[in-house]
Amino acid sequence: MNPKVHGQVVRSARAADEMLAARPAPPPISSWSIRSEAFRSKLFQLILILLLIAIGAYLFHNTTENMRLRGIQSGYGFLTQPAGFDIGETMFPYDSGNPYWKAILVGLSNTIRVALLGILFATLIGTAVGIGRFSRNALLRGLCQVYVEFFRNVPVLLQLLMWYLLLTEMLPAPNEPWVFGAGFYLSKGGFNFPLPQWAIGHASALFGFVAGLIAVGYWRRRQFQRFEQTGEAPSLWLVSSALLFVGTFAGWLFGGAPTEMRYPEMGAFAIDGGGALTPEFLAVLIGLTLYTAGFIAEVVRAGIQSVPRGQGEAAQSLGLSPSQQMRLVLLPQALRVIIPPLTSQYLNLTKNSSLAVAIGYPDVVSILNTSINQTGRAVECISIIMIVYLTTSLSTSAFMNWYNARAAIQER
Repeated sequence: MNPKVHGQVVRSARAADEMLAARPAPPPISSWSIRSEAFRSKLFQLILILLLIAIGAYLFHNTTENMRLRGIQSGYGFLTQPAGFDIGETMFPYDSGNPYWKAILVGLSNTIRVALLGILFATLIGTAVGIGRFSRNALLRGLCQVYVEFFRNVPVLLQLLMWYLLLTEMLPAPNEPWVFGAGFYLSKGGFNFPLPQWAIGHASALFGFVAGLIAVGYWRRRQFQRFEQTGEAPSLWLVSSALLFVGTFAGWLFGGAPTEMRYPEMGAFAIDGGGALTPEFLAVLIGLTLYTAGFIAEVVRAGIQSVPRGQGEAAQSLGLSPSQQMRLVLLPQALRVIIPPLTSQYLNLTKNSSLAVAIGYPDVVSILNTSINQTGRAVECISIIMIVYLTTSLSTSAFMNWYNARAAIQER
C-alpha cells in the first residue's frame, strides 16, 4: 500500500476513535424501564400468571354456578361424613362407620403398597432379564428375549384380567387349599401365611436392620475407595449380608427376642388368622410387575450396550470374571443411561395401578368411584385422584433425580 494512503487511513481511524471517545456515554437504563430486557421478561411472566389465574377463576366460577343451577352440591365437607361402605382389604382398622377421608386413606395405602412392591420386584426381574440378554447361553438368552417380547406386547389390562382369572378359577376352593409347609395355604381365597405376634422386639429389629443398612453403605464406600487405589475387586455381597443379619439379630435380641407367631387356621368355609394376600392384590402385583419388568429389561439392555466395547475388554484384560465385569465396570457406567427411562417406567407402574379397579382391588380410584356414586361429588373426588397421582409422581421423580445426580460419573 502507498505510504501516503496508509498514513491517511491511520489518521482517519484515530479521528474516529477520538470522536467515539468524546461522545457522551448513554444514560443508564433503569431496572424499571420497559427498555430493560430483565424488566420485560418479568413483566411478561407476570402477565401470563395473571392470565392463567383469570382463566382458572372463570372456569371455577362457571362450574360452581352451573352446579348451583342444577341443584348439585359441591365442596369437600362430605369427607367428614360416614362412608357407609366396607372395604375388603385394609392395612389398618376400618369399618363402614368411619368417615370418607379414612376410606380414601385406606385406598391410598393400598395403591402405595402395590406400587412400591411392584417397583421393587419389577426392578429385580427386569434387571436380571436385561443382563440375561447378554448371556453366552443361547437358551437363556432366547428365553429372556421371549419374555420381553411377550409381556411388553400384551396390554396390561388384559394381563391383570388373565392373572385374576387364573387365581380365582384354577386354584382350589378355600376349604381345600394347597398347603406349603407349616401355615402356608394357597387357594381361591388368596395366599395365607404365618405372621409374628407384634412385640417391641420387632420394632428394635427394624432399627437394627436400618443400622445394618447404614453400616453396609459405609463399608461399601470404603471398599470402592480401596478398589480404586489397589484394583482388587472386593466381595460385597457376603459382608453386606452379614452386616444386615447381625444388625437385625442384635435388635431382635435387644427387644427381648419375641418368637410368638399367629398361624392361619382352617375354618369351615375359609382360612382365618395369620396374614393374607387376596387374589385381587396378587393379580395386580403379578400383572404390573411382569408387564413393567419387560420394559425395564429393555432399558437395562440398552444402557449396557451404550457402554463402549473397550470398557468390557479392558475389564477382561484385568482378569475380572464376567459377573465382576458386569457389576463393577459395565452397570455403573450404564446407570447414566438407565436411570432417566427407568424413572418413566416407575411412574407408568404407579399410574397403571389405577386399572386395578377392573378386578375389584380397592385402590384409591376404586374407593373414590364408590364415593362419587354415593355423594355425587364428582368434581371433588376426581380432583383428589389427580392430586394423589400428581403427588406420587412428583415424589418418585424427585427421588430418582436425586439418585441420578449421585450415580452420575464425576469428572476428575
